[in-house]
Amino acid sequence: ANFASRLSQLEEAEGDFDHFTQSYQSLGARRQPNNGLLFTEWAPGAKGLFLTGDFNGWEKLSHPFTRKEHGKWELYLPPKRDRSPPVLHKSKLKLIILTENDEYLFRISPWARYVTKRLDSVTYDWIHWDPLHPYLVLHPRPPKQRSLRIYEAHVGIASSEEKIASYQSFTLNLLPRIKHLGYNCIQLMAIMEHAYYASFGYQVTSFFAASSRFGTPEDLKKLVDTAHSLGLTVLLDVVHSHASSNTDDGINQFDGTDSCFFHPGPRGNHSDWGSRIFDYSSWEVSRFLLSNLRWWMEEYRFDGFRFDGVTSMLYHHHGVGMSFSGSYSDYFGMHINEDALIHLMLSNHLLHTLYPECITIAEDVSGMPGLCRPIAAGGLGFDYRLAMAIPDKWIQILKERRDEEWDMADIVYTLTNRRRGERSIAYAESHDQALVGDKSLAFWLMDQEMYTNMSALMPMTVVIDRGIQLHKMIRLLTHSLGGEGYLNFMGNEFGHPEWLDFPRKGNSESYRYARRQYNLVDMQHLRYQQLNAFDRDMNHAEDKHGWLASAPAVVTTINQEDKVIVFERANLVFIFNFHPSCSYTDYRVAAGRLGKYTIKLDSDDLMYGGHGRLEHATEFFTEPVSFRGRAQSFKVSEWQNAAFVGLCK
Repeated sequence: ANFASRLSQLEEAEGDFDHFTQSYQSLGARRQPNNGLLFTEWAPGAKGLFLTGDFNGWEKLSHPFTRKEHGKWELYLPPKRDRSPPVLHKSKLKLIILTENDEYLFRISPWARYVTKRLDSVTYDWIHWDPLHPYLVLHPRPPKQRSLRIYEAHVGIASSEEKIASYQSFTLNLLPRIKHLGYNCIQLMAIMEHAYYASFGYQVTSFFAASSRFGTPEDLKKLVDTAHSLGLTVLLDVVHSHASSNTDDGINQFDGTDSCFFHPGPRGNHSDWGSRIFDYSSWEVSRFLLSNLRWWMEEYRFDGFRFDGVTSMLYHHHGVGMSFSGSYSDYFGMHINEDALIHLMLSNHLLHTLYPECITIAEDVSGMPGLCRPIAAGGLGFDYRLAMAIPDKWIQILKERRDEEWDMADIVYTLTNRRRGERSIAYAESHDQALVGDKSLAFWLMDQEMYTNMSALMPMTVVIDRGIQLHKMIRLLTHSLGGEGYLNFMGNEFGHPEWLDFPRKGNSESYRYARRQYNLVDMQHLRYQQLNAFDRDMNHAEDKHGWLASAPAVVTTINQEDKVIVFERANLVFIFNFHPSCSYTDYRVAAGRLGKYTIKLDSDDLMYGGHGRLEHATEFFTEPVSFRGRAQSFKVSEWQNAAFVGLCK
């Protein structure tokens, strides 16, 4: 009812929801048909507003805005005598805010489309971006993917060199690699401009500006367009849960007050993140954030969003210090931020109504019921949620358990424990596990030996052998059992050996760990290539058989003593033996269909760094016997720390 009421109010007051959510066409700087420029800003707490910059020799007060209704301010600059725009492309601009205390503050427009920072400066500059020949789109968006196989990527670290990589290099070098690996979706992080590089893009300062560290807006448009030409869906990691507390180059205290876009006082500050919390009940905040979604969809042609920090939005306590038990009292009560909840519903309504093939993913650790149910069914309207318990479980196991102590039932429970009718994105690890202070799965498994013993020209050590086999099995089990979509963070597909750490004072501003060493996987003699090949073939197998888009798996065997897990999904039988030392001969496994089963993916294959113990055994036949309530079974010879996928012909 509250959602319907809010939507009705917006449509009635604004005349058209479509127009309301394209307010980037009526706020900020817009070139007029006669080449004049119209500037409009919302600064309700300001006493006065002025524009300065290269165009007027940085005269501070020569170009005042006129106050309009509802806290709006407006300034028109006519074209020059030669009919050219009064502000040149790439020239610098600044807003000057006169506060109620008669203080003058330099600010950047919240609607700024491009901002840059000089090496000798500590703050960003607003750059007027209005190219004479903007990028022209060449390719249509790809159809909505049946199964989502997501490659989570950060443009700046997408190089083996110790530098900030670019949109252009990502387009040239990473897009073909991602396509070859069998991923069909890219999730781009840190695109929205952020002054602090080490924030990983989660302390946004300019919401409508693509990060200039990596290149120009036209470079990003070409990246997305090229991805579309390869059939790749592109999602933006959007941050609407909070904003950077920066004032000079952020939107905090934009009009000189503590409120404006945010709640005043303690409610408007996130205690853990040191950032500002939006006032989602505000009409103009709704305009700003909903228009921001439209901007990225229309201007850059993204195909959807991964919404960051949804847990923080849903609850007044922001999830801080909370341990969600699954009890409904965790999700319903006075601690729920209804304004934020309605805002998320409006966001999903907007995106799915205007862009039926748009994909939205929620990053929520709480397990909020209905998060991924349609709005018409009383849900919040997201398409997927991230299965955040899965990577935590794998890290816990590797930290705390010896191989013999792995609990098969606990692993299966974690991978299958999701709300019915709500789709999940499963992942064994994401960027969170790669950050400094933690380790990737590969590093937990093989640690320092990754530096010295990854050559395929020498026999595998016990540590490397175990690490390679478990790395493949963990990823395949997560991919096939854990959800309706799958995500991998860049580099982890080949077992990237090191953590991720951005330049900062604590590491002498080094880029050594702010990169992904793709050169390792391109070296023929290193075993990283074997892990990469398995990840590629795992994705291609899913593309062919579609287990992510099929019904949840039917688990037929959980044998703790033998460390065996067996399940069926998409007419495939998945068989895992996690035992560190025991192989089995003629092991009887349940099968739903009578016939001949062909091995489609074998983690023990020599090309994946395995031992090739099934090299000549590529088919198995079922026997019509009773086994755990199933009509058929078949016998297989299994091996320790390996898995295979069989298809009945």
